[in-house]
Amino acid sequence: MKPASMKGVPMKTTRMIRWAALALAPVLLAACATQPKPLQGEFAQISPRDAASTDRAGAMVRWGGRIVQVEPQSNRTCFEMISTRLSASGRPYWATDDVGGRFIACRDGFYDPALFEKNREVTFTGRIDGYESRRIGEYDYRFPRVAADVVYLWPVRERVDVVTRPAPWPWWGWW
Repeated sequence: MKPASMKGVPMKTTRMIRWAALALAPVLLAACATQPKPLQGEFAQISPRDAASTDRAGAMVRWGGRIVQVEPQSNRTCFEMISTRLSASGRPYWATDDVGGRFIACRDGFYDPALFEKNREVTFTGRIDGYESRRIGEYDYRFPRVAADVVYLWPVRERVDVVTRPAPWPWWGWW
């Protein structure tokens, strides 16, 4: 039986309204999981490992990961990063060993190493402007270098331990 507010509305129209509401629900929910404004845009879908093995200078990229070290210089700051996959929001996946190589991102200005400390999560957008060879232990590693337009430091993830205790009775619920 139709509610009083729907009396006089054809059944076909009612169904169309329901289908339209169902179709719009995922779109509205997806709008809640967007990237921060500075990280939005079109970028080449290559990893730092792929960029190091082929010459991709000039490509616009969005890369992120964990900080290995921060190097303040006289007019800019460079970040040595270990790359991880990015989530739909652009945040590096947390606690993953699925790395995509290493890269260096440099940006004009001073970024304090006390804030940008080792293992913090950062996402960069910018253009690959060259390559740099550095040693990791005894290994010569070819780092792609990004001229960063955006340096996005993510908030520290707080670890929450959830402790559950069984109820003192054999059934579920509070009643």
